[in-house]
Amino acid sequence: MDALPKKIESIVQLEDILSTPSVKLIELFKRLKGDMLILGAGGKIGPTLARMAKRAAESAGVNKRIVGVALFESERDQKKLESFGIETIHGDLLDRTFLANLPKLENVIFMAGMKFGSTENLPLTWAINSYLPALVAEEFKNSRIVAFSTGCVYPLVSVSSGGSTESDSPEPLGEYAQSCLGRERMFEFGSKKYDTPVTLIRLNYAVELRYGVLVDVALKLKNDQPVDVTMGFANLIWQGDANDKILQSLAICESPAKILNVTGPETVSIRWAANRFAELMNKETNVIGHEANTALLSNASQCHRLFGYPKISLDQMMVWIADWVQQDRALLNKPTHYEVRDGKY
Repeated sequence: MDALPKKIESIVQLEDILSTPSVKLIELFKRLKGDMLILGAGGKIGPTLARMAKRAAESAGVNKRIVGVALFESERDQKKLESFGIETIHGDLLDRTFLANLPKLENVIFMAGMKFGSTENLPLTWAINSYLPALVAEEFKNSRIVAFSTGCVYPLVSVSSGGSTESDSPEPLGEYAQSCLGRERMFEFGSKKYDTPVTLIRLNYAVELRYGVLVDVALKLKNDQPVDVTMGFANLIWQGDANDKILQSLAICESPAKILNVTGPETVSIRWAANRFAELMNKETNVIGHEANTALLSNASQCHRLFGYPKISLDQMMVWIADWVQQDRALLNKPTHYEVRDGKY
């Protein structure tokens, strides 16, 4: 990656940074056999992950189809992906006929999922997070699959523990997290039944300038709202770094399915983050509550050993976000609900 800018001035510049592949990813794409199908390519992360895959293939000098499938929010979003050389297919993955007719490519990234508003429509949450993965595991049993999951399948752990590791037993709190564990179990079942190589990505929390835990905190500072620190700590990773590590996870798929935590190395204090944003934004800190002894935390040391530490530091994210928020630039208006301690998202 070239020298980092002091500030990010536009969505074009932001998405270029978010989709820049690492040297390690480019090297992988030189060896990676087959084309790629991205299921759920129209969400928060999908567009830049798809573009990163395309850029990695181009930089590797290989001709690789990258196909993005989604219920795109608009034709404009779909055309934007196509402008980067990514094939797109619009449709509902819960439609069995539609799913069955998708191209059976060698590499599959499964990104479809539901979190926001999950408590308002629990049947749909379970359908997307558990039923659909069962269908995908069956339809793409001859592919290599990297499937998004979440660190929410872990229990709250001591803030001094260093976070849950992949060998820890999941104890999902609330139906959203339970449905995500259901997603994992369906891919695990398919992996064992058909010998399908799978990696399950337990991600928390991805951050860029338009959404994420840090954006949530910065917005509270900007709007003179109190920051509740009861959920006092979190793990964070720049979305571009997450994209890169998730795509590299194609190289470690195995049967039975492999589990990989993807997040940053720090246990980030929400109180510290509020104070740092106050400094960057010339605002007063208004913190309420007291830090609980537990939090939702993941240990990503295995990921860092395999793929290296994130390239974008915590403080760099905060400097960029403080400027972006103060300039009233575009946001996705999708709060993370990181404060939630009862599993009800």
